[in-house]
Amino acid sequence: MDSEDLTLKILAEELRLYKPPHSIPIQQSGSDSESARPKPNRAAVLICLFQGENGDLRVILTKRSSTLSAHSGEVSLPGGKREEGDADDIETAMREAKEEIGLDPSLVNAVTVLEPFVNKRGMIVVPVVGILSDKKAFVPAPNASEVEAVFDAPLEMFLKDENRRAEEREWMGDKYLLQYFDYEAENERYVIWALTAGILIRTASIVYQRPPAFLERKPKFWSRIVN
Repeated sequence: MDSEDLTLKILAEELRLYKPPHSIPIQQSGSDSESARPKPNRAAVLICLFQGENGDLRVILTKRSSTLSAHSGEVSLPGGKREEGDADDIETAMREAKEEIGLDPSLVNAVTVLEPFVNKRGMIVVPVVGILSDKKAFVPAPNASEVEAVFDAPLEMFLKDENRRAEEREWMGDKYLLQYFDYEAENERYVIWALTAGILIRTASIVYQRPPAFLERKPKFWSRIVN
């Protein structure tokens, strides 16, 4: 086993030990509880991690098509709404990643499910962390109607104060900071912000076991309990 395989193996074992808060509604396969049944306001995103050529841990991101009616042209993680036939959140994230960017689920080892985020509209967004051991086996095939570009960024950048800015916003009397990260890949400039940035800050904090080097002040609606 080479050093790259060993690093990813250790990471997978560590992430499998992560347990999200029990108070947050997690959709798991085979659950009979009312809160775990499929809901139309539930979605899942795939945080697909792999080791870059320099040994850094990287995450696959997309730029949404400019023709989409919602969040057009924005950077996001592969993912989408739960469908009735999906067994669990992992299947939702994997199915959507295949549909959007041609990522074969057999290439990805899903290792953990993080606590959900909730957007302003009440949509539950469940982050699924997966590891892509063989990056070369993945040849991006973006669905042009949904995805304009596929790129990757270093996960650790979401803990650093570099190329970052924040704007103060307010929701129902609660002030919070909206984080923006500027990133350039293949002569293209991307802005990673809002919920996507929040999910990646949380993921990086868990993976690297340290808080970000900046004030976060998350919006309260992200962690609302949804029945």
